[in-house]
Amino acid sequence: MKRRSFIEVNKEQIQALAEVPGDQEVVMLNLLRYKDRVEETGLTGETAYKNYIRAASPFFEKVDAEIVFFGSPKLMLIGPEDQELWDDVLLVKYRNIREFFKMTQAKGYPSDLREQSLQDSRLIYCKSNTI
Repeated sequence: MKRRSFIEVNKEQIQALAEVPGDQEVVMLNLLRYKDRVEETGLTGETAYKNYIRAASPFFEKVDAEIVFFGSPKLMLIGPEDQELWDDVLLVKYRNIREFFKMTQAKGYPSDLREQSLQDSRLIYCKSNTI
């Protein structure tokens, strides 16, 4: 059975995300699996994704977004041992959902670089909870 890949946004989920109250801080969890080689550039997917992050950094700064964590999972401590780990994990915090949309819809935002570099991904909206 062929593994399904997810690179592009789900339009129904984007609509649901647009209905999130605009005053709450949000975190986006990115699970990343890179292409071995990006056809358009000949770069590895990992290198191409790092180029995307560099190109997107000014857009993060304009909306006061913060990369909270970027790193590689190494061991499955709880969960199926035979499941392949993601190549990298990225957590980005935004002041609110409007800032996320402002960034991703800004003229010149390099979403094409992100899409080129990835074989598969997950982008998961997370809401902060109080303890």
